[in-house]
Amino acid sequence: MAGDNQTHVMEFMLLSFPHGQPFIFVLFLAIYLATLLGNSAILALVFLDPHLHSPMYFFISHLSCLDICYSSVTVPKILANALCPQATISYGGCLAQMFFLMGCAGAECALLAVMAYDRYAAICQPLRYAHVMSRGVCVAAAAGCWLWGMLDSAVHTLLASRLSFCGATRLQHIFCDVPPLLRAACSNTRPSEVALHAASVFVGLSPFLLVVVSYLRILATILGMPVAASRSKAFSTCSAHLLVVALYFVTANLNYNRPSSGSSPAADTLVSALYCIVTPMLNPLIYSLRNQEVRGALRKAVRGALRKAVRGWGRPGYPGGSA
Repeated sequence: MAGDNQTHVMEFMLLSFPHGQPFIFVLFLAIYLATLLGNSAILALVFLDPHLHSPMYFFISHLSCLDICYSSVTVPKILANALCPQATISYGGCLAQMFFLMGCAGAECALLAVMAYDRYAAICQPLRYAHVMSRGVCVAAAAGCWLWGMLDSAVHTLLASRLSFCGATRLQHIFCDVPPLLRAACSNTRPSEVALHAASVFVGLSPFLLVVVSYLRILATILGMPVAASRSKAFSTCSAHLLVVALYFVTANLNYNRPSSGSSPAADTLVSALYCIVTPMLNPLIYSLRNQEVRGALRKAVRGALRKAVRGWGRPGYPGGSA
């Protein structure tokens, strides 16, 4: 590196992690387990229940995959650091964590926009829906969302790998992300800042505007429906997605577009935790509580499992069964 004060980074110290607090470890562990359980349940229901084999639930299953990836990128390392006297992450591990984190972020922004268009096509163009959202279109749209996120993340990771750091490499954060890396760098961060602002427009704002336009059209169509039951069903299928969209885009905007002056490490850490740790846990809860079809599929699966358990209980070789 050029300059005597610039050092070759081997690892980063994560300064904002609250050491010596078992409650924090238990809290993050509980959130992670709830995220894995809830999103895995959504995946299993969509796969097993034929009534959920539709474009909307196909995209919901991809959202659950993204949420599992989100948490798995950050929380296991946070839990491991909770058991160490000093929270650290290697340089390569930091870049890898940032790559997958931002890849999931970009993919989820695009996926939420695709899900909004799916609801628009289902409600506003019901006669053409099967053609507009065919299986081939759904697969291509989902693959495009994942690819879009990975390409965006590759740009940020490449730019971050060219940053230089001086002296002790300390990040005011509990995991690696672009904003804390830019604050810790002592080299020119302008290219990364420009890329981050460009991503905020093309990866964040553009999908959000597509969601807004789609739901304005949906709202106009719903209000024009003559039957109250049809309006109620349409609102029910859209309300869960709207809650997820609002929760995700608000926390994402706060995470990547907060002013650098006047922000505290504690506030930055809290916003980031809400954005990529808490939100993935809430998404399956929102869909299971607000969506009648998911609740019905869950009840059906539970009843089926109980019936199998009861039948198995009386068979020879099972505890309580006859010999």
